[in-house]
Amino acid sequence: MQMEQLQKDMIAAMKAKDKVRKDAISALVSAVKKLAIDEGCRDDIKEELVDRAVLKEMKLVKEQFDTCPDERAELKASYGATYEIMQEYAPVMMSEEEIAAYISANFADAVAQKNKGMLMKAIMADLKGKADGKLINKIVSSLCE
Repeated sequence: MQMEQLQKDMIAAMKAKDKVRKDAISALVSAVKKLAIDEGCRDDIKEELVDRAVLKEMKLVKEQFDTCPDERAELKASYGATYEIMQEYAPVMMSEEEIAAYISANFADAVAQKNKGMLMKAIMADLKGKADGKLINKIVSSLCE
């Protein structure tokens, strides 16, 4: 996802007077800008940085949704709508089969040693932002047994 696309979509949501969509995209834009400032690349924002910021924001909104009490139906619906909008901008994650194939192809020697810590460190560095960490952990655990 490109930063320019996010900004164009935010402007389109403003023109359409779609407050929920505008607020969700605005949160993504501000998260990307904050991350870019933290990493010292305000002018040249790379796609990888945008993807990381989107995933982080999605995780925060999902956590808000999960911890919101059921009595607060309007707030829970708002979080759900925001999460759905953010999903449109999230990078495509690898499936369980793709992760298992990747590990088998690139880390066969480490799997044979059954060193889960070393394996997780190497795989997480390679697949950061491309696959869910919990899913990777589950697959590595099953391979190291």
